[in-house]
Amino acid sequence: MTVSNNKLRGVEKSILPPDDGDIYVSQDGPRDAPALLLIHGTAASGRSWDPMVPLLTGSHRVIRVDLLGCGRSAGLGETSYTVSDQARRVGTALDPLGIEHVIAVGHSSGGAVATALAEQRPDLVTAVVIIDFGPDMGACIAPESPGGPPMNWTDLTDEQFRRLMRSGFSADYVIPQEYVDQFRAIDPTVFAVASQANCAYLDERSLPERLAPLGKPLLVIFGENDSRWRPSAAVEYRAVPGATVLLLPGVGHSPNLEDPPRTAAPLLAFAAKVSG
Repeated sequence: MTVSNNKLRGVEKSILPPDDGDIYVSQDGPRDAPALLLIHGTAASGRSWDPMVPLLTGSHRVIRVDLLGCGRSAGLGETSYTVSDQARRVGTALDPLGIEHVIAVGHSSGGAVATALAEQRPDLVTAVVIIDFGPDMGACIAPESPGGPPMNWTDLTDEQFRRLMRSGFSADYVIPQEYVDQFRAIDPTVFAVASQANCAYLDERSLPERLAPLGKPLLVIFGENDSRWRPSAAVEYRAVPGATVLLLPGVGHSPNLEDPPRTAAPLLAFAAKVSG
């Protein structure tokens, strides 16, 4: 496997080619510090963690991936977008970096990928953090428009994109242009297929059912104003022995963007406890 690295303002950027597509990986923070792996949701990229990264790098090596089909990673055509395949690619991308242990943190559907990675690579994943992703499909709040996003959105205005994305944030949050651009850059077919794959993963078995037998420490963070997944369903993660469930008032589905300091604080406390 060939790995190409460039350093830009202290950030190492790598294109790591698994057998079915290039995965973009970025690293921040001390290379000898405990590792945090940040996995984004379906309509995003590793850049969705930008506001949190400076809060984490004082004590951790922070690794972000662009899942296949998102951000700067490759991915079109007949590629598989199942949760298990996405997790496998993430593990493959991490292998050349010399990381022996990592806390896998997933926002939204990234929580499913973090869970699948823990299932596949229990030697690698020491703990799991899930931010605003329902334990099963019963926790999903039906969208106002059952048809979902259009299959051709090239002509949509930024304001129309913001309306499509509104349920991903609390009502008073101003969606940054950069996040609109991330959503716009995703191929709509990839978005649809990946979304269906996430549902299929939950339909097959709930996240608590998957996580409980692994014996991994678990932190679940939920915005109390989440309008994609019922916040009250977060308590179902307590079926995982020793799980910590935290509800954040005043934020919606994306606390990592809406309130990075309040999201980073419990994450860092959890990581310190796990590492200690």
